[in-house]
Amino acid sequence: MILVDSVSKKYGQQHVLNDVSFRVKGGEFVSIVGSSGAGKTTLLYALIGAVKPDKGKITVDNYDVSSLGSGKIQEYRRRIGIVFQDYKLLPQKTVFENVAFALEVAGYDGRFINRRVADVLKITGMEEHRNNFPRELSGGERQRTAIARALVHAPELLFADEPTGNLDPENTIALAKLFQKINKSGTTIILATHDRDMIGLCNKRIITLDNGRLVSDKRNS
Repeated sequence: MILVDSVSKKYGQQHVLNDVSFRVKGGEFVSIVGSSGAGKTTLLYALIGAVKPDKGKITVDNYDVSSLGSGKIQEYRRRIGIVFQDYKLLPQKTVFENVAFALEVAGYDGRFINRRVADVLKITGMEEHRNNFPRELSGGERQRTAIARALVHAPELLFADEPTGNLDPENTIALAKLFQKINKSGTTIILATHDRDMIGLCNKRIITLDNGRLVSDKRNS
């Protein structure tokens, strides 16, 4: 499903990614870990097409993500889910409206949107907050709303960048359980994190970066 082949990226004279290579099969749960500045976020952004490698190639299914133009990158991103640390919710829209927005833009009819949004709000435990605005939610609730939004178009691949960065330990555990539930449904998950609790809870496959290099790739049962 995903092939990262000898990918390198420099900012100035600093290698933030240095000859990184790995494969991810469909249905895997992969945590990309490392200290601050190790290259986790740059790698994740390269995987979603927001950062172009200087060298190497990234292929996701039939998409050469490392060289997509603006039109094709939007097509690609409609097929994946992305969860950011800072949620990126629209403050003037309710939970329901935030999750529905991506489907509205894509032109789906209202009945389908209502059904699909209700389904993902139930999956993420946010159905009781459907009429709340982001300012009325806790950090964990905002993050679950962001995950619901990422899931609403049923992506086969979900990327998450430091999703527990603003959460307390209790919400971190709840989020880890939610990711595990999503993964068991068949969704491939790529998680970039330095949160040791999250790494321990989502202990499937762990890719470790250090100064831009892949130094470890371990699979656990």
